[in-house]
Amino acid sequence: MKILLHGLNFASEEVGIGKYSGEMVAELASQGCQVTVVTTPPYYPQWKVASGFSGFAYTRQMTHSPIKRPDSSDAADAPSTFGKRAAGSVELIRCPFWVPKRVNAWKRIVHLATFGLSSFPVVLWKAITLRPDIIMTVEPAAFCMPTTLIAARLCGAKAWLHIQDFEVDAAFDLGILRHSLLRRLILAVEAFLMRRFDRVSSISPKMVERLTEKGVADEAVRLFPNWVDCDVMRPLQNTNSLRAKFGLPTGKCIALYSGNIGAKQGLDIVVDAAKSCSNRSNLHFVICGNGAAYPSIEKLARGVSNLQMLPLQPLKVFNELLNAADIHLLPQRRDAADLVMPSKLTGMLASGRPVVTCASEGTQIAQVVQGRGLVVQPGDTKAFCDAIVLLAEDSGLRERMGVNAREYAVYHLGKWAILNRFRQELSSCLRPDYCPRFRQST
Repeated sequence: MKILLHGLNFASEEVGIGKYSGEMVAELASQGCQVTVVTTPPYYPQWKVASGFSGFAYTRQMTHSPIKRPDSSDAADAPSTFGKRAAGSVELIRCPFWVPKRVNAWKRIVHLATFGLSSFPVVLWKAITLRPDIIMTVEPAAFCMPTTLIAARLCGAKAWLHIQDFEVDAAFDLGILRHSLLRRLILAVEAFLMRRFDRVSSISPKMVERLTEKGVADEAVRLFPNWVDCDVMRPLQNTNSLRAKFGLPTGKCIALYSGNIGAKQGLDIVVDAAKSCSNRSNLHFVICGNGAAYPSIEKLARGVSNLQMLPLQPLKVFNELLNAADIHLLPQRRDAADLVMPSKLTGMLASGRPVVTCASEGTQIAQVVQGRGLVVQPGDTKAFCDAIVLLAEDSGLRERMGVNAREYAVYHLGKWAILNRFRQELSSCLRPDYCPRFRQST
């Protein structure tokens, strides 16, 4: 099977969509698929092009392991000439784009548009020369959707849209973009494009429901959840040595947020909770990560003695970081609760630690966390703080919920089972007589 992936984020980004797209492509290649990826240089969540990459030029690699770092000694990761490719390998084309130093709504649009424009001729060229069976794009960014559709129709391939984040809905619901007429126009165009894809998938049942609300045909909709490698992400012992590695205090209950620091996360509630718990000497808060909202959160955190800021940690020590915590924090703004399903939740659950999250009743996040942590209403700082204190003071409750969290990750979020079913679904997409849904119970 020949697959062309058109997406903004890819390996070697270690968090979010880039991580999942890289692992997905690595699995497809390992099963003998020929995969071409048209993407950008890694830049997320730092919003800065990674060292060793250029944001101003097209580059091409042939690799057997797209999730390796650019400093890998594997010769397969070195740039190559346009020669014959091996079956099961990955052709990786990175396109120039603009990354703003400070992110706002209009700069983000320009940022996305630059990739949409620079990748357009590459995707069409690969559609003609490669003749892929399936052309797939991942939202964000919606700017890739028209190109993917045109390329698929040009070469007779199936078009697959996978939605990790309803970026357009979120932009308006979070107030990043405003104006009701503009909203109706953009959402109408987005829905029109979505309905033209042969398959449209998303990562949670609630997000799948949103697709049908947008008019996507029921037979075209698929559930393709994010996953976790439970052999890599697993509970560890000896937390004191782990805490020393990250400069965290021993003898205290550690409440950790680790991930992207952006508008959707609503991390100001973590700062407020730390301030409210300043008189509790046994409780220590940690925010670890990077992102567009990092400067504002860092400013809010200054002078808060029981709150520690850490930089984004490398993937190779991420499991150790999660295990250094007693409680995981998953704040979420109310207006983003079902527009996104945080990818970081999979690792939290797999680490065997309870989660405190902000989510409205009935949302997918609330359903997953219930019984594996505590759920409070978004924006309710007191309830958020009380939930953290309850877990901090009850080690037995933390242990029971942590066990439940680990069991859920193992039985419902296993990497190989999900990716194997997805590969089968890709194959079945090429058979016109096949229409059963790719579903997973929760």
